[in-house]
Formats: sequence, C-alpha cells, structure tokens
Amino acid sequence: MDEVTIIGGGLAGVEAAHFLANHRVKVKLYEMRPFVQTGAHRTPFLAELVCSNSLKSNNIDNACGLLKEELRKLDSICIKTADENSVPSGQALSVDRDLFSRKIDEIIRQNPYISVINEEVTTIPDGVVIIATGPLTSPALLSNLVSLTGKEHQHFYDASAPLVEKSSLDMKILYKKDRYDKGDGSYLNAPMSKEQYDKFYNELIKAKKAMTHDFDVPLFEACKPIEEIARSGYDALRFGPMKPKGLWRDKNDRSYAVVQLRKEDNYEKLYNLVGFQTNLTYSEQKRVFSLIPGLENAKFVRYGLMHKNIYLNSPSILNEDLSLKANNKIIIAGQLAGVEGYVESMSMGLLAGVNALFKLRKKPMILPPTETMIGSLFNYLHLGSKDHFQPMNANFQILRNYDKNKKDSVIHNAICAILKYKEEIDE
Repeated sequence: MDEVTIIGGGLAGVEAAHFLANHRVKVKLYEMRPFVQTGAHRTPFLAELVCSNSLKSNNIDNACGLLKEELRKLDSICIKTADENSVPSGQALSVDRDLFSRKIDEIIRQNPYISVINEEVTTIPDGVVIIATGPLTSPALLSNLVSLTGKEHQHFYDASAPLVEKSSLDMKILYKKDRYDKGDGSYLNAPMSKEQYDKFYNELIKAKKAMTHDFDVPLFEACKPIEEIARSGYDALRFGPMKPKGLWRDKNDRSYAVVQLRKEDNYEKLYNLVGFQTNLTYSEQKRVFSLIPGLENAKFVRYGLMHKNIYLNSPSILNEDLSLKANNKIIIAGQLAGVEGYVESMSMGLLAGVNALFKLRKKPMILPPTETMIGSLFNYLHLGSKDHFQPMNANFQILRNYDKNKKDSVIHNAICAILKYKEEIDE
C-alpha cells in the first residue's frame, strides 16, 4: 500500500495527513511534542494554536476569508473543526483553542490510515516525505535540511499576546461592543482617557524586554510587539491596536484609546488582549498591562512571549510542486515553506498532501488555479523573489489579474475555480 511520512503535527501536517488518509494512503505522522518541547507550545495535542485563537475574518470579501471558504470547498479538517469549535468573535472566526486541538488530535489518532508517532525526527527518511515542522523546526532537522539544500534558513521574530481570567476583570468599567457594531457584541472593551493613555504609553515604552539582544532580522508586521509599535510614535497605538474609532460606548463617549479583549474559550472564562503581542518580561507585563482600566487586578493565566520563526527560501530550493530540487520526494509544507498565518499554513499543508498523492501514483501534477487565493499563495512560493524572499499572508494583490473594481467577480471566479480543482484532484 502507498505510504507517506509526514514530519510535524501542526496545522499543515494534519491537513496533509487527513487529505492522504481520505484517499486511502497510509501515513506515518511524526510529532516530537510532548517529549521535545518548542518553548512556545503548551499542550501535547496536534494542531495547537500558539499565537492567537483567531483565524481572522470570515467575510468572503476579505482575503483570508476567501482562503477559508476555498478550504471549506476542499474539505479542510482544520477549518471544519474551527467552525465546529468557534467562539463569538464578531466577523472573525475565532476558536476555543483547547477544544480545537483536542478534537483534531482525536480525529487524526482514530483514523485507521494514520499512525501518530511521538518522537523527534533528526534525519529525513526515504520515500515520499512531507516536512511540515513549521517555524519552530528543531535544530537537528533544520541542520539536515540545510545540508541537503545547500541553503541557509531564514528567520524573523513574532510574538503572542497574554491571556487573562474574565473573573478578575472589572466589568463595571469594561463593556461589550464590536467595532461599528458589526458583529455579535462579543468583545470586551477597556476605555482610556488621555491621562490614562499617557501614563500607559510612558510606562510601556520604558518597560524591560525579555530579550536583550538587538534584532538583526525583521519583526513580522502582523505580530509586531505592542511596545515596538509604541516606540514608533505617540499616536501609533491610537491608530493601531488601541484605535477608539467605532468602539465608543455611546454617542457621548469620546475615549482617547480603547483596548479590546477577545474570548479565548466557549465558557467565557479566558480573554486575550487583542493586538498586545509582546516581548516584555512577565513582571513588566503584569505591571504595565494592569494600568489598563478594568485590568487593575487582572489574573494572567498566560503571558505573551516572542519566538524565532524559521522559514526556507522556497523560490531558490523548491520545484513547482514544492518538492526539493535536491530530492523531489521531499515536499515542504506550511509556514516552513514561507507562508505566514494559521490559515495560510493549513492551505499549504493540504496542497502538500495533494502533491504527495500525485507523486505516489505517478500522475501528472495538477496545480491549483492562480485565480484562487490558495493557488496564488502556492504560486508565490515558487515564483517569489529569490534575493528578497519574505513570508506571505493571503492578500488580494497576489491574485492573478486582480481588479479591485471587480471584486465580486474575482471572488466568484475563485470559488468556481476551486470547485473545479476539487473535482480534478478527487478523480
């Protein structure tokens, strides 16, 4: 029977495994946790979400919303499970992190075509292999990859936000509201006067960081630490993660800044501070973030942290199907291949499964259509700049012949194209 080895049980790895198992391919899925930890993960479960519980907008006219809809058409296990374990989050798709990863772990482990092996892989085995170890790839495996490709890896830093217990928040100060009242009113909001903002800002920019060295690589913009945003200018937070516009409590309220908190679980016990990714020391997070009105006595159940994200220079080392030029039986998937974001990682994992299936069965490769968001991301990994390659989020500008004046038509064409692609790969 056909067999594929997948290294890495994150979002990309489980997508590839699930697709292959659905096409009656035996899968050995290696995940080194919990025996070897990454420093960022907290649980032993597959597909753990590290930085946030949000999968971004669900609106189909949003680039990530369109990508999610394409994945639904392709029977993505991660998006299906996210939909089933969502928590109220306005127009975004946010999930109960614990329930999400537990359910995926259960589905994958119970699949008769998938064997989950909890151990670290340091050398790449023979046969068709998908490497989906993500941005926290172990040093030993990374060294093996570098030796094979002759190319050094690249990296950037990103960060995660802290979580607080709702029971420790002052609900006399906080209020529920979505920006411009678009959504289900599920966010908590902490209003700030100018005096409160000034004190918070001044303490934030002088707070002690957890890492003392200067960054010699980029900070990924979408996960830039809030203290770094603040250092770029006094008003940067007020036009960024603490923007008050559309969040005022009523028509007479003109708060100078507003901090939003988003549900972390279905029981409304935990909330995360939206946009508050940080690299401050734990004690400084407690001190500075407790200056936010309503959070004076907040109990932090997890502090924010920063970690190094590794990725490969895919245009230099990968073939059109994302297999290595040095060994075309090895396929690189997910964030390691150079996409950034949860949903983007899922999508490249699913396509890695598709490509592995066609490789096993010696069928001509069917590339995803470039009219689609998933196809455009896939295309970027092969055709991006070799000299200045950077991780890519879903965005409409990478779509072939995108015309913002014909957005509805672009979205319609993308959905039609992905349905046709689904029929072709399932034949």
